[in-house]
Amino acid sequence: MKPLDDINLRLLDLLQQDGRMTNAKLAEALALSETPCWRRLKRLEEEKLITGYQANLDRKRLGLGVLAFVQLNCSEHHAGSVAAFERIIHASPNILACHNTTGDDDFLLIIVAKDLDDYSRFVERELRRLPGVTNIRSSLSLREVKSTNRLPLG
Repeated sequence: MKPLDDINLRLLDLLQQDGRMTNAKLAEALALSETPCWRRLKRLEEEKLITGYQANLDRKRLGLGVLAFVQLNCSEHHAGSVAAFERIIHASPNILACHNTTGDDDFLLIIVAKDLDDYSRFVERELRRLPGVTNIRSSLSLREVKSTNRLPLG
């Protein structure tokens, strides 16, 4: 992979701001003609710097009022149980993110639910049934101060 030049960084930043920006608008903003702009974009996609495009949705307006941060500890760390754990995590639409972490806990999950009753059912039906889980600690978001997927490119 070639190092990113200023134009590629600006192109990525523009797409983070508006993933639906047309090639013509991108080219104009970058002071390029459309063909070189399109080539740069395709190369960034082929090199997996751009991994996809999606709409950002308002979870609260969609009825998902609870956002929980959950720390899990696991007793089993062999390949089979980890693979089973990860399959279940990937299959659950309520789990937005899962990170294997350092420190006291093995995993940090970000979970959404409709309300506290829905979250409670999720914990009982999903989290407590995960293979090897020995401890679950939840922190509920009271107010979202900042949430973004935009990476700093400067």
